[in-house]
Amino acid sequence: MLINHEFTTPILGFSAYSGTGKTTLLTQVIPLLQAEGLRLAIIKHAHHEFDVDQAGKDSYKLRHAGARQMLISSSKRWALMTELGAADSELSLTQLLAQIDQANTDLILVEGFKRESFLKIELHRPSLGLPLMCISDSNIIALATDAEVSALPEGLPCLNLNQATEIAAFIRQYFQL
Repeated sequence: MLINHEFTTPILGFSAYSGTGKTTLLTQVIPLLQAEGLRLAIIKHAHHEFDVDQAGKDSYKLRHAGARQMLISSSKRWALMTELGAADSELSLTQLLAQIDQANTDLILVEGFKRESFLKIELHRPSLGLPLMCISDSNIIALATDAEVSALPEGLPCLNLNQATEIAAFIRQYFQL
């Protein structure tokens, strides 16, 4: 079942193989959508261990002392860090989406999770020699590429990967934002 149907806020993924430029494109598209007054939430999948806290800070010390959850707050932002134990499995996209405050969000953008069933734009650079995902993933609603691609599924829009304004306009039009 398509994850998009489980949530009231539109969800759009940016899927591609590593090194294609997902983060680079998102850093260009996000300000364009935000300038239109859209309130965005982002979920990024990481394939490795990461830390958003800084060594030496009190919150870091408290978390490393054994706090399973560490919520830090200021007048500007708050963040909740939750440690998963060795026996815990990685959270699914659905579980992560449930953490988003949808009442204050117009659009959720997701980087990664290419194997999950939700609406996505595929980023593709033919020069990398990697296969197209849109051939086997019917949840891909557009292809953003930097070169001509043949054998696309019929009716699949093809966007210029190097034109963030074109991609932002497609997103606004697709979701009627």
